[in-house]
Amino acid sequence: MLMMKSLDSTRMGGIILALALGLALSACSAVKLGYSNLPGLAYWWLDGYADFSEEQAPVVREHIAQLHAWHRQKELPKIVDLLARMEQLAPGEVNPQQACSIVAEVQGRMRAVAVEGEPRIAAISTSMTPRELRHMQRKFRRNNERSQKEWLDLSPAERNEKRFDQMLERLETIYGRLDEPQRAVLRQRIQLSAFDAARSHAEWQRRQEELLKMLRRVAQHGTSDAEARGLLRAWYDGIEKAADPGYRAYQQVLLQEGCMTFSLVHHSTTPAQREQAAKRLRAYQRDLRDLVLAQP
Repeated sequence: MLMMKSLDSTRMGGIILALALGLALSACSAVKLGYSNLPGLAYWWLDGYADFSEEQAPVVREHIAQLHAWHRQKELPKIVDLLARMEQLAPGEVNPQQACSIVAEVQGRMRAVAVEGEPRIAAISTSMTPRELRHMQRKFRRNNERSQKEWLDLSPAERNEKRFDQMLERLETIYGRLDEPQRAVLRQRIQLSAFDAARSHAEWQRRQEELLKMLRRVAQHGTSDAEARGLLRAWYDGIEKAADPGYRAYQQVLLQEGCMTFSLVHHSTTPAQREQAAKRLRAYQRDLRDLVLAQP
């Protein structure tokens, strides 16, 4: 589950990715309760960006409910299988290639949700008005201002410490408490990281502008469903694989760093900690199977 959560480390947003992450990765949090409440939470999150009108709200809720029902039937079993493979890996050594293969599988599950949600998201997008788009733009601006304070205004040492605290929390959710030598492994990896907060922040601002530009175009009268879906797909493709070769290489470096860091931390864990991880993964599988069996 650490590898799943690590995918959200750059504050991803936007309509497509919000649904994809929420549905594909919801098993990492409150499991049964969180998954059952996901349609309401997804609407609340999206409404925070778009401020849907009274006419739009029931339509958006229905699209989310349909996507959630599909995910519960089609995707939950695949996530259970993925967790089972992770459980099998937990007792032994996990090399960086194995860690990255898990990341690739998670990305595949996210892509499946994005593809399934594409026509529904296109329908929502074509109903958006300048009022909703202005609200989204203001929301982006507030988020960026908060990110400026919480990340960019920090010194490099403060920023590394914050990243350490976040990663440590995720690791200890799976393994239990890490001792000081194990924490030192994580701290050293963060200090050596190529992560550039300003570069990542600037790229995400560019993507926000692209999203707004795309939504304005989709919202124009005369945009066909096929065209809207194509534009949405292109934007999502840019999230997965940046158009700029330099930034794409930077993304790949960060991915490889993350896989190596996970491998080294896992290597430092004790048999008891690995068993704790395996137990946690089995518990996730059990909860998700219950959700599959409890389908209406």
